[in-house]
Amino acid sequence: MADKSSKAPAKPEGSPRQLGAWDPLSSLRREFDRLFDDFGAISSHRRSGMLSPEPFWRGETGLAQAPAVDIVEHDKSYQVTAELPGMEEKDIDVKFANGVLTIKGEKKEESEEKQKDYYRSERRFGAFQRSFGVPDGVEPDKIEATVKNGVLTVILPKSDEAQKHEKKIEIKKG
Repeated sequence: MADKSSKAPAKPEGSPRQLGAWDPLSSLRREFDRLFDDFGAISSHRRSGMLSPEPFWRGETGLAQAPAVDIVEHDKSYQVTAELPGMEEKDIDVKFANGVLTIKGEKKEESEEKQKDYYRSERRFGAFQRSFGVPDGVEPDKIEATVKNGVLTVILPKSDEAQKHEKKIEIKKG
């Protein structure tokens, strides 16, 4: 009897990847996205018809005009640093109300150049606003903001009670 076994055709080298093929980096990214979604991350999406504040630990809005912001927790305070190149304190507004820190600003630039052969006039305007939900335990009366070389720094001191938030939990034998 003749051997009637069949072999699957060989896949030529250099062929494009199959759709739905496992990609470890995409898989890892999806897992991280799911983790943050499960953790209760809220971004500046519309909720109940109003823009909600960003979570304090996650500052992203997806807006091109939104300044880069870093948030760091220290033992006695939170520090918010925003990059605002070319802006001065008169251009920036910082407010804290109902547990929300809001940073607003508007930048206006005008330049004019007159030469023998040409005249150039440029105007640029841009406004931004970012709001962050702040954890309980911040002392509103002691919040300080400074701007130096286009970098805004806001210090939100923690109350004594908030500084003692860590508690050792005894583990019992079950």
